Amino acid sequence: MKKYTFTEKKDTRSGFGAGLAELGKTNPNVVALCADLIGSLKMDAFKKDYPERFFQVGIAEANMIGLAAGMTIGGKIPFTGTFANFSTGRVYDQIRQSVAYSDKNVKICASHAGLTLGEDGATHQILEDIGLMKMLPGMTVINPCDFNQTKAATIAIADHHGPVYLRFGRPTVPNFTPADQKFEIGKALMLNEGTDVTIFATGHLVWPAIEAGEMLAEMGINAEIINIHTIKPLDDEAILASVAKTGCVVSCEEHNRLGGLGDSIAQLLVKNKPVPMEYIAVNDSFGESGTPDQLMTKYGLDKNNIVEAAKKAISRK
Repeated sequence: MKKYTFTEKKDTRSGFGAGLAELGKTNPNVVALCADLIGSLKMDAFKKDYPERFFQVGIAEANMIGLAAGMTIGGKIPFTGTFANFSTGRVYDQIRQSVAYSDKNVKICASHAGLTLGEDGATHQILEDIGLMKMLPGMTVINPCDFNQTKAATIAIADHHGPVYLRFGRPTVPNFTPADQKFEIGKALMLNEGTDVTIFATGHLVWPAIEAGEMLAEMGINAEIINIHTIKPLDDEAILASVAKTGCVVSCEEHNRLGGLGDSIAQLLVKNKPVPMEYIAVNDSFGESGTPDQLMTKYGLDKNNIVEAAKKAISRK
């Protein structure tokens, strides 16, 4: 098992803020819009340095999406910022009609996604956002794993023409990917080559997948671990090549079991190479209030559950 280490933990939303600030320097067409959550989205630096390109719309998320769609007509590249629940569920009609259907070049950037929002509870812990967004034709869906990857993804999506949903979160997580990485949309990242089981992980579940791989290695199980940072378009080639080697799969995501990464992988496999598959995801329920660690354990999204899922998938070969 390849050894991964980290020197610090950082929140992925700060990676977004750092990437946006960098874009401010390098791309004069980038503009930012926020729905009254500048500090929470870490958009402070962009607002301070480029006030003429920053728009505070207040608690009016639908208006924010409409404004962003209109700005693209003049060649601007708008980055919208609010919580994931408000970025998707609250404004789905506006995204569908004004952004996706019209193929507008809007970057929908969403923080505080999933259970790791923690104490704010079920009303804010959206667990269906990936499904909502990936079902929209033409929408790219990205869910990076740490600060560095989120920063790199934020910079990369400015050069991609078309609507993008970029998902990140509030808790601090190990920052272990390279600071100088080049982010390639739709290109899965091999973290550990293995032969016994493939673990596909996205977002905050990538580090627990690495930890699970280390635990499995101590049991004599060689897990292949792949970071699926882009859920749409999915890296079909990398997934099928890995499954051809290992013959069984575990998918890991901080999302509802229905409609997320696991379902995308399952659709690909059932058409090309059906194999035993286990899901690490929330089992079709809402969340609740608690610390991120408490919730991830209670809802089965930690390293121990990944280990058990891997063993179960192997037993079904």
